[in-house]
Amino acid sequence: MSSHSLRRWSWIHKWSSLVCTVFMLLLCLTGLPLIYHHEIGHLLGNDVEAPALAPGAGRANLDDVIAAGRALYPNKIMMYMSQEADEPAIWNVTLGDSPTDEHYKPIAVDARTAKVITEPAFEGGAFMSTMFRLHVDLFAGLPGKLFLGFMGLLLIVAIISGVVLYAPFMRKLEFGTVRHGRTARLKWLDLHNVLGIVTLVWALVVGATGMVNTWADVLLKYWQATEIADMLEPYKGAAAPVRLASMEAAVNTAQAAAPGMQVAFVAFPGTPFASPHHFGVYMRGDEAFSSRLYKPVLIDAQTGAITDQRDLPWYLTALLISQPLHFGDYGGAWMQFLWALLDVATIIVLGSGLYLWVQRGRAVKRHALAVAQGENLVPPALVRSGTGQ
Repeated sequence: MSSHSLRRWSWIHKWSSLVCTVFMLLLCLTGLPLIYHHEIGHLLGNDVEAPALAPGAGRANLDDVIAAGRALYPNKIMMYMSQEADEPAIWNVTLGDSPTDEHYKPIAVDARTAKVITEPAFEGGAFMSTMFRLHVDLFAGLPGKLFLGFMGLLLIVAIISGVVLYAPFMRKLEFGTVRHGRTARLKWLDLHNVLGIVTLVWALVVGATGMVNTWADVLLKYWQATEIADMLEPYKGAAAPVRLASMEAAVNTAQAAAPGMQVAFVAFPGTPFASPHHFGVYMRGDEAFSSRLYKPVLIDAQTGAITDQRDLPWYLTALLISQPLHFGDYGGAWMQFLWALLDVATIIVLGSGLYLWVQRGRAVKRHALAVAQGENLVPPALVRSGTGQ
């Protein structure tokens, strides 16, 4: 590689890294507890558990489950109801003042008895809620999400440029070499390079999937404006339903249309995942990975009949796939541990990169001062490259 090309890649790596490093550190630090959000919620006593019942307990009618939730907030409307794949004994019922209410009320209802269990907080309480909001949008909504998405793009650029710069460096040293006994900066430079290569694939996957996740709101709006609008063409000009069909019947209809799949969640009319005229019943597979891929069944909210069912478009499928890959929460405890370990290693890479930049600036200033005082020192080019320590 020519010296001109090397300088260009060095400039790209330097500024892409500097701009995104502080935010990537924040995301790594907040992401670490989120990897274990279920476990932290259980440890802090915020987990919702269904009461023990005799084996073979039946399933409650879904209309009764909804009625139990609405009894707590009779002036609010239904937004969603969902079930976790690992907790089929609980329906999570969500109510709000409007179909898009951001200050909704979550209620856990026993799926077997239709009795309210509790009104759960976010897993882990206030601490985990703060970590989640910082990680997702910096408490800034859609602008915060898109900003973090741009930081994710810069991270990918920094990783690729770092690999380009590391290639010629590897010809001089064996892989994994960390030179001790010289200067702290040289040792941290080697550690930064080694850990950067070790975490390369993981950082690319997490950075890319995180960037995709920040586009969720935009992708959903596009889906609504295209495919959902196409599904709703027969309802153009029709009034919204006054009386809703039986949810029990609607879900049974959706399950019959998608055999071998389970209900993941139901979106009520007017919410982003439905329409003003429909229930959106979202079915999922029963495997660890397929349970994250949904198939929507659109059901007329007044008649209870299926009006459309189709696979999600590729961009929403990519979004759904990116979520478990980002948090590593679909492969059990060992995958969570691996994700946490690589997260810590990435924190070291980011922190050491920041340290090296600060130390390099100090070294150049010391050299300039010494030259001004007439001292004979290592040439500035060697100070900048980190070889003249």
